[in-house]
Parts: sequence; C-alpha cells; structure tokens
Amino acid sequence: MKMTTGVSLGIMMFMQYFIWSAWYVTLGTYMGQAPLQATDVQIGATYGALAIATMISPFFVGLIADRFFAAEKIMGVLHLIGAALLFLATKIESSNSFYWVILIYSLLYMPTIALSNSVAFSQMTDPGKQFPWIRVFGTIGWIVAGVLVGQMGIEKSSTTFYLAAAVSGGLGLFSFILPNTPPKAQTADASSALGTEAFVLLKNKSYLVFFIAAILICIPLSFYYGFANPFLNEIGFPNAASKMTLGQVSEAVFILAIPFLFNRVGVKNMLIFGMSAWILRYICFAYGNVETSSWMLYAGIILHGICYDFFFVTGYMYTEKKAGEKIKNAAQGLFTFATYGLGMVIGTSYSGYIANSYKISDTAHNWQGVWMMPAYIAAAVLVFFIIFFKEKKETAAA
Repeated sequence: MKMTTGVSLGIMMFMQYFIWSAWYVTLGTYMGQAPLQATDVQIGATYGALAIATMISPFFVGLIADRFFAAEKIMGVLHLIGAALLFLATKIESSNSFYWVILIYSLLYMPTIALSNSVAFSQMTDPGKQFPWIRVFGTIGWIVAGVLVGQMGIEKSSTTFYLAAAVSGGLGLFSFILPNTPPKAQTADASSALGTEAFVLLKNKSYLVFFIAAILICIPLSFYYGFANPFLNEIGFPNAASKMTLGQVSEAVFILAIPFLFNRVGVKNMLIFGMSAWILRYICFAYGNVETSSWMLYAGIILHGICYDFFFVTGYMYTEKKAGEKIKNAAQGLFTFATYGLGMVIGTSYSGYIANSYKISDTAHNWQGVWMMPAYIAAAVLVFFIIFFKEKKETAAA
C-alpha cells in the first residue's frame, strides 16, 4: 500500500469517528436542556435509534451498496445527506420530532462504518498488519472530538451538531477522491447479509451461553452510553466530555494486550475480567463524587478499556475461532446484530425507564440508585456465564 493511500485512509477513519463522537457522547446532556427538555425515557429511546440502524445497515450494505455502487461514492453521498440532517437537528424543538431526525441520520451513518472498512481493506496488501494502524486514527478522531467539545464548553448546546455536520460534509466531499472501490462481483442475499448462516454456532452450548451473555451485557453498556455524560455534568464534573475520552485512551491501550492474553489466560477468564469490570465501573459511579471521591469517577471512565476490550473484542476473536473460515464473516455480522443491535435496543429502552424512575426533580437524579441497577445486571450475567460456560480447555487448545 502506498504511503499516500495510507494517509488518505487514515484521514477517512479520523473523520468517520470524529463525527460520531462529536454529537453522540453528549446527546443525552443536550436533550435534557431547552428547547427539547426530553425525559430520560426519550433520551434512552433516541440512543436506541442507533441500535435500530445497526440492525438494518447490514441489509443496506450487503444488498444494495456492495451490489450496485462504488463504496467510496455512496459513502460520500450518505455523509453529505447526513450533514444536512445533523444541521436540521439543531432546529428541532420537539423531542418526538428530534427522535425521527436522529433515527433517519443513524440509518444513513451506520452503513458508512462498513463502507469505510471496505474502502480500507480493498487497498491493503496485508490487512492483518495494516488495518490496525489505519483504524487507530478512528480512535484518535473520537478522542479529539471529545476533547474539543469539552474544552469549547459546548456539551449542552447544539454546537456539537454543527461541529459534526461540518466534518460530515467535509468527509462527504473527501470520499469522492478516495481510492476507487468498485461493487463486488459476488452479491449477497438477505440471509447472508444478516449472517443467518452462523446460526449453526448456537447449537454449541458454550457459544450459546456466550451469545446470550453478550446480548444481556449490552444492557449495562447502554447505561454508560446514554447517561454517563448527563450524570457527570449534573454532579458538576468539569469538562466531562474531554475527560470521558480517557475511556478511549484506555481502550486503545488494553486492546494491545488482548493478543498476548487471549491464548495465555483463556477466553473464559478474559470475558470474566470484562464483566467484572462492568460491575466495578458502576459501583465507582454510584459512590463517586466531585468533592471527595473524584478518583472513583476517573476510575469508572478509565475502566471502559477493560469493559469493552475484554468482552467485545475478545468476543469477536472467540466468534471467529468458533466459526472458522467459511462462515466467519456471517458470524461476525450475527454477533454485531445481536449485541449492538438487539442488545442495545433492549438496553437503551430499559436504561431510560430506570433513569426516569430515579429522577427526584427536574434537574437531579438519585444516581446511586441509577448506577447500581446496571451493576446488579452485570453481576447476574457474570454468575450465569461462570456457571454455564464450559470451554476453557478447548479455547486454549485453539
């Protein structure tokens, strides 16, 4: 791969994830302010819009984009329309109308993740070595957006959407000069787009236990995505959006350790560490405060690396080992559909109702009660997993 190609792909990844971070992390905080003044239930539902889009986007990419259009061209069009929708979101004053704008935007944005990966992979001579170095610019983009939002003091304003819209428009135009990625010769049907070929994996008891645990652990995950930023702002944690990027820094650090630990520690222990971190994170949020225990708030944020990497990244690796070469793509698609799709739809809805039930005034919550709920759920999933998952030796041999 040429250096100039690598640079253009790195810029693409940087902008791709900058856009997402710029509006998504602080969405709950923005919605709680005037003019939307959304309830916690409405905030949870709006975060669920992205999960719905995650379930639908494989059909779009597999059945339409890959069959008829060059990936970089359709990605450009989607980002340009997305920029207009992000701008429109700033003009909406009704929470119900705002939900539909975010849903439509999410339906356009989520396919661009797969499309950007497709553009990158098509240019690589050694994807195994080259892709991580390209993809890391996405993590950097997410971090830079969070730092900008926090340092500019715009977490509660619509300026986050203007920022995301500007970069979305820029990426839309930039996409048209990316390396050409023509439509694939082989076309997918609805079954392969969803990954139904991989249902055969669910016949294995251990994988079925893992699969159920993965869906259920997305319920605690949705609490973090939807309400961590509103929580930190409500209790007066300064520059919350900037400091939340420590979670992405942690994620980038811990992901480097996974290849070394996966075969040495074993998949079961890796997943147990990940789920245990979820429990610890929410206990830190429940009992932390700005005045005397701010270290617990920082710990809850930094634990994101273990929470995400040790469960989801390990989960993707475990899924690939179980699936084998023939159905590994279908298996990864099914895992993503079940977790970031189905699991997050359930989780975002539930988290909104829980947060709303612990609201004690228009501007305050009993956050200890809110955060202990996902801690209990994560603990229950952990117990379920420890009892029923029985594949330690087999995975080590693999």
